[in-house]
Amino acid sequence: MAQRRKVGNLLALAVLATLAERPMHRYEIAATLKERGKERDMDIKWGSLYTVVRNLEKHGLLEIIGNERAGARPERTIYRLTEAGRAEADDWVRELLATPEPEPRRFVSALSIAAMLPPDDVVTLLTERLRRLDHDIAAERESLAAESSRIPRLFLIESEYRAAMLEAERAWVTALRDELTAGTFAGVDFWRRMHAEDLEPAEVADMVERGDFRQSNDA
Repeated sequence: MAQRRKVGNLLALAVLATLAERPMHRYEIAATLKERGKERDMDIKWGSLYTVVRNLEKHGLLEIIGNERAGARPERTIYRLTEAGRAEADDWVRELLATPEPEPRRFVSALSIAAMLPPDDVVTLLTERLRRLDHDIAAERESLAAESSRIPRLFLIESEYRAAMLEAERAWVTALRDELTAGTFAGVDFWRRMHAEDLEPAEVADMVERGDFRQSNDA
């Protein structure tokens, strides 16, 4: 089970990891994270960076070591990772690598209520999803190929994982789309009947509860 962190936003982990390199002010932290494309790896809300940094400092994971001013710009506070912050980052990374966690995904949410649409519509939508997945996979692989010539693989494994997950999703979506197209998807006749007869959701729920959908499949 995931530990309860003093600052649990994953942006906090990104900040800790970035400051492990050297002290920085918030603008430099943000610029470094954006330059490295960390928003692709983590659910980063840039507007919360100020609050995250402030809370990390409040809990002793960062410390202020000074301020700097460049020209007419406002004074900028410089933060440094503390020993407690380094220990927190180390422990957090170990937890995330070793402990599987269910990750909420919009696609899973849609699949859970896909019965609201007729199966033929779902086939069309899945075909469009496959087209977009192909584009994303090609872009990820192209980026990996370009970066692998100048960046050690150690710093590209998150991109390898993203590409592998996209390819796994593509294989699963293709199989589902093909079953629906061929009519071999278990329960597709009942699904079609739901929409052909414009059955009410409550009536469908009652039929499922009674097992009537199995009779529909056998018909």
